[in-house]
Amino acid sequence: MGLFSARKLIYLDNAATTPVDPEVVKAMLPYFSERFGNASSQHLVGQEAKRALEESREIIAKSINAKRDEIIFTSGGTEANNFTLKGLFFANQDKDKKHIITTKIEHDCILNSCKWLESQGAKITYLNVDNEGFINLKELEDAITPQTLVVSIIHGNNEIGTIQDLAAIGKICKEKKVYFHTDACQSYTKAEIDVKKQNLDFVTLNSHKIHGPKGVGALYIKKENQDKITPLLHGGGHEFGLRSTTENIPGVVGFAKAVKIASNSNIKYMNKLRNKLIEGILNIPSTNLNGAKDDTRLCNNINVRFNNIEGEAIGGYLDSYGISTSTGSACSSHSLEKSHVLTAIGLGAIEINSSIRISISKFTKEEDIDYVLEVLPKVVEKLRKMSPIKL
Repeated sequence: MGLFSARKLIYLDNAATTPVDPEVVKAMLPYFSERFGNASSQHLVGQEAKRALEESREIIAKSINAKRDEIIFTSGGTEANNFTLKGLFFANQDKDKKHIITTKIEHDCILNSCKWLESQGAKITYLNVDNEGFINLKELEDAITPQTLVVSIIHGNNEIGTIQDLAAIGKICKEKKVYFHTDACQSYTKAEIDVKKQNLDFVTLNSHKIHGPKGVGALYIKKENQDKITPLLHGGGHEFGLRSTTENIPGVVGFAKAVKIASNSNIKYMNKLRNKLIEGILNIPSTNLNGAKDDTRLCNNINVRFNNIEGEAIGGYLDSYGISTSTGSACSSHSLEKSHVLTAIGLGAIEINSSIRISISKFTKEEDIDYVLEVLPKVVEKLRKMSPIKL
């Protein structure tokens, strides 16, 4: 096989975005041209759209054990995360609650929101993580002060797949009487989210990571907290007065359909493929897994380092074979800065630069995994021969 032999596309960057499920597309189509109404209109066409909106809200609420009117639709995870942190901060400035606790491995939209809020007077504590990406619960407990407003901790990490223990974190937050928010964009439908059992006050969800359309997401806001947050968007009072903007009915319908057809069998299937891929890759000499193991890792996430060759080069060669992967978060792929997540788990510059992320989906086939395990060792061997850094 030649080095640049072409083959059909094998898409393994599902942590960046997923293909829309054909069932989702089918569910959405009528709401573009046949049932196109504005859900705020009082006539029949508008009320048909309103019915679809509320049925979709019910599906998403039920999936996390929430109430229908606790789901606020947004344009995606970035908006929901910004809404939570900024909305809470502005609503509580007069109560001397200006302290926010987060982690060093959050998505950029949380970290950049925190950075901006610092310019507005907020005090931010960034929790450390261990070499698998887990926070220390004692460190969290000790960090909470009478001025702490909210604890915001990502559920399933977008780069290394580590799943935090929401129930344990929620218990601490409840005892300390501080709000608890989690960014669950990567974990939604792949790991348990139960807002009651895990004592969650705010949960960020999105659609395009679960085979739904882009440009739509949701924020769970516990009912009793809805008058304690300032909306970012003011207008006609949509979404219970919390997020004004005419609702994206096709997107919402597609989002709900993606949630409805997600299943435990999908999780088991992805776990099987993930484990096979990790096992096969770790058979390549001087290769290590980044992040957590087994059930504490997202079922679709593989992040590995090859220690003496560039991850970008590996990704480029794989792409020439029709295999799409990533070197980290898609939202920061344009940046030349090293991964803040891999830095936080203690990796050095060479280790970080030699890492790649492979993320599978329910549509990934076992033959795709076999093909990667056929191609990747050859790519690594070739690049190591070329590398000036020798093991």
